[in-house]
Amino acid sequence: MEPGKRQGRAGQGSANGIRQGASPQERADGQEVRFSAHAAARIEKRGVKLSPNDLTRLGRAVDRMQEKGVRDALIYINHAVALIVSVANRTVVTAVDEASAKENIFTNIDSAAIL
Repeated sequence: MEPGKRQGRAGQGSANGIRQGASPQERADGQEVRFSAHAAARIEKRGVKLSPNDLTRLGRAVDRMQEKGVRDALIYINHAVALIVSVANRTVVTAVDEASAKENIFTNIDSAAIL
């Protein structure tokens, strides 16, 4: 990670549904889905709301993808947001809202999930 950038946990923030504290998808081994500073900033800037249910579904999808050997994925959470996730690192690296995703091409992913 670059100096000066923070790695957020799923569960940090407030207005967009990424709350501070333990995330719903925190696992027994302590691994959880985190949001990069870039992804958290995009979610905040675009006013995307992620519910606790969205975060739980995200964590379960990442778990299933890890079992299948996925490295990088596009996860379409709902009509409002698609997330690019580094599955190996359990980190959301960017978020794209519906308006930004139109006529967009996503590269360097090896899997996709529609939740």
